[in-house]
Amino acid sequence: MGFVPLKINTGILADLAADDFPATVFGWRNDRLSLPAGSAHYGIALAGTTAIRFGRRSFTIETGMFFVVPGEFIVESDSGYGLIISSRGNRGLFQIGGPVEAEGRLKYIDGCSDTLLVCPPCLGEPCLNHLHIPPHTSQTEHTHPSVRIGAILRGQGECRTPEGNLELQPGMGWIIPSGSLHSFHTSDESLDVIAWHPDSDFGPTDENHPMINRTVI
Repeated sequence: MGFVPLKINTGILADLAADDFPATVFGWRNDRLSLPAGSAHYGIALAGTTAIRFGRRSFTIETGMFFVVPGEFIVESDSGYGLIISSRGNRGLFQIGGPVEAEGRLKYIDGCSDTLLVCPPCLGEPCLNHLHIPPHTSQTEHTHPSVRIGAILRGQGECRTPEGNLELQPGMGWIIPSGSLHSFHTSDESLDVIAWHPDSDFGPTDENHPMINRTVI
């Protein structure tokens, strides 16, 4: 199937243990959820207010904010919900950001725009993106070489696949398997999508990063 919708409740929403890039998709909704060690956890708050408890520290996140937590932690909320992608075996880099902006900062296909919310710390590692699709957009059909996982943050639209069309609403999660043909379409409203990529062909290396490139000896 080209587009798999996910209803967000507390607990495991999907287990991609057999994927080339093993991951587990979790949700939380007005509840407490413990996340395991051994993974980097990439999350997006879709509504309300949520607390992130990491070691002795506690942070508050609200609608449209995103985070990365390496290792074991807890999300807790009585008035919010969101999605977490746990990338197994990745270290990640602890960070909290957002809320996401109204549009992306980089050009994407068919007049869409994209912001790289979480950059890969090293070449090839996961990243998190905000994809903004303006009103009256019909994307060109396309595929990705690895799985995409994410959620609808704002707006309305649909995802079209060879298997059929699916209506997109704020607060829903989704998975697009590797190589699946799909395209996003909007009418009078824009659509804001948060998308996690398990791999990247972009990122710093030991030989190529801003600090070493701008060091003159």
